[in-house]
Amino acid sequence: MARERKIDMVILGLLSHEDLTGYDIKKRIDGAISFFWKGSFGNIYPALKDMEDQGLIVKSDTSVGGRERITYRITDQGREALSGWLKDEQASNELRYETLLKLFFGGVAGKEVALKNIEVFEENIKKDMAMLKGFAKALESRLGEEDHLYFYLTATFGIETYEAYLRWCMGAKKMLK
Repeated sequence: MARERKIDMVILGLLSHEDLTGYDIKKRIDGAISFFWKGSFGNIYPALKDMEDQGLIVKSDTSVGGRERITYRITDQGREALSGWLKDEQASNELRYETLLKLFFGGVAGKEVALKNIEVFEENIKKDMAMLKGFAKALESRLGEEDHLYFYLTATFGIETYEAYLRWCMGAKKMLK
């Protein structure tokens, strides 16, 4: 692969399970993996075009109800690229939270603003936690299926991480009050 972008690997991973449209790919990213990876139409569609040019995916045009529908499928070359990336032991695990950046510089705006930012962060974490617990519960009965085991492991990682975030929120709010 000439230039590896992580969004390429996300797309190849999703396509390794089923053929999808660009819209379907965005929906999958916004659902099951949104707690640890983001993607926008602005980076999905250029990636699809580049991966098609490289022979990692192929597209097929179909008509559904009079509307053109472009579906993407992973190729053998795409599976090899995905497998190679999965086997590579190097991984970038960046932590970037704008809330923490705002908190770091919180002295400029004061405790009330910092408290509000933490409360907003906490509410978002609670919403995501509910989604993650729903995913984990749905997957528990399907752990015998290999892919579902891996999906479950990422969901439980998220749950444990978010539980730690919520504990931190409680302590931070207590310190600021």
